[in-house]
This record gives sequence, structure tokens and C-alpha cells, in this order.
Amino acid sequence: MSQLAVVAVGGNSLIKDEKRKSVQDQYEAARESMHHIADLIQAGWSVVVTHGNGPQVGFILRRSELSRHELHEVPLDSCGADTQGAIGYMFQKALRNEFKHRGLPNQAVTVVTQVLVDRNDPAFQKPTKPIGSFMSEADARAKMEQERWAMVEDAGRGWRRVVASPKPQAIVERDPIEALIRGGFTVIAVGGGGIPVIEDERGDLIGVEAVIDKDYASALLANSLRADVFVISTAVEKVAINFNKPDQQWLDTLTLADARRYLAEGHFHKGSMGPKIEACISFLERGGQAAVISNPENLGRAVKRETGTWLVP
Repeated sequence: MSQLAVVAVGGNSLIKDEKRKSVQDQYEAARESMHHIADLIQAGWSVVVTHGNGPQVGFILRRSELSRHELHEVPLDSCGADTQGAIGYMFQKALRNEFKHRGLPNQAVTVVTQVLVDRNDPAFQKPTKPIGSFMSEADARAKMEQERWAMVEDAGRGWRRVVASPKPQAIVERDPIEALIRGGFTVIAVGGGGIPVIEDERGDLIGVEAVIDKDYASALLANSLRADVFVISTAVEKVAINFNKPDQQWLDTLTLADARRYLAEGHFHKGSMGPKIEACISFLERGGQAAVISNPENLGRAVKRETGTWLVP
């Protein structure tokens, strides 16, 4: 098998701006991202693509809220499954067309992926991940009373539901994913961090109302597949310390020790680069050899160590 890269693509990357949110707009954005993934594949890499799904889950939840007077509402785990299929379809179609235009025999396939979490994870006692639409305080309090939702006021913009964000423990479909890679397929998996499931007393899987961080789950998948490199595709070509300050410094390489230190010093914020750095740290701590963070158009150069920020043990 050729060298393996697990590439995490952000769900927000499919939403270019407030005016371009339609399914066709998202496909056009997916097509651009898959063009760069195809560059890696054409260069000889085996690739597993993972992706976020935050905005897309929000759209499903909003539709579900608006139609509740006629139809059943959609559980959060089913929302995750729905978005894995829809975004996977976009990626598969875009990759198939790229392969055809390049004269490549490759094929792409999506695996609807469950990710096991610990039913006793402390995150279930303290939900923090905002999902769904904003609502008034009155509607929020009704939801809290009638449906036992955890709700928070969000900086004067309204109230939102929050759910647990437990740490991923195992990729349920890990073996089928590896088999497909060995069969020569480009695999799209662990969409949105995977569908969070727990095991009951009999060992049966049960979907839970939670959201797993996409980068954490992608890092775990990369470890379990013994990937040669874990790649996070984001909005910037390189990671910086003192970002947007006069003494901003772009980083070519980060050792594990330096990554931990800069994270502790507050250089990487929770809402942006922080979770990505934490995911790379966890990948390296579990035995991964290298991770790289860069933007989509530079992925080909990044895996050749020509750009991007490389994180190493």
C-alpha cells in the first residue's frame, strides 16, 4: 500500500459566505476541495478524507423545528448520519469527475461511520457544544422544561441548545475502512466526527445526543490506521503564534513539546486553531509520526514539506 494520509476537511469550508449556502453552492465548494485531494492521489498517496458537518446539521435541525407540526423531529445522531451521506455524496461525485478528467482509474466510497464514546464521559454532565438555531428566552425555557434540553444564552444573540462533546474512544467501522483502502479506494469517513454511540450493558450500540470534535476523531482514525501523516485542511497556509499581532510569527515546524507549551500559553484559541493543535498533539502522543496543518490549495506542497506547519514528536 502506498503512503497513507488522513485529511480532515472542515464543514465550514463548504459554506463560502452567507449568500452561498445552497446544496449546489456547497457542491461547488466541495468540488474545489476535492480537486486538491485528487492532486495528492495523483501524486501516489492513499487518502482517507474526513470532514466537519456543523452548518449542515444546523440546517437539518432548523428544518426539523419548522416542520414539527407535521413531521417527527430528527434525532441528533440521525442528523449526523444524514450529513455523512449527503456530504459523502458530494465528495464522491466530485472525486469521480476529477479522476475521470485526469484519466485515473480510482474510485471513492463513503462509509457511514460510528464512533464509540464512553457513556461515563464527564462531558455528558456538562454540555458545551452549541447546535441548532437561536431562539428566544421563552422558547428556550419551554424546551428546557418540556424536553430537558440544556440551553445557554449566546452573547446577546439569543439562546441555543448545547450538547455534550465527549472524547472519541474507537472507530467502529475501522476494519472496513482499512479493507477499502487496501482495495485501492479513496475513503470518505468519520464525517462530522462520526456518529456518537455508546455500548449498553449487553454491548449493543446506542446513538446519543452528542457531537464529537471532527479533528479529534480524525486523529484517532489516523492513529488506528497507522497513517503516515495526519493532515488538517484549514483557512491558513501555516500556523502562527501571536496571531494578528505585530510580533506574529509563522511556524514551519512545531515539536510536540513546543505545541504543548504554545497551547498552554494561549496562542491557539478554542474557537479556531486550538482544537486542531490539540488533535495533532493527541495523534503524536498515540504514536503518530507527523501531522501537518495547511490550506486546501497547498495540500500537495504541504505533504512534500514545502509549506504548511509540520508537527513532529
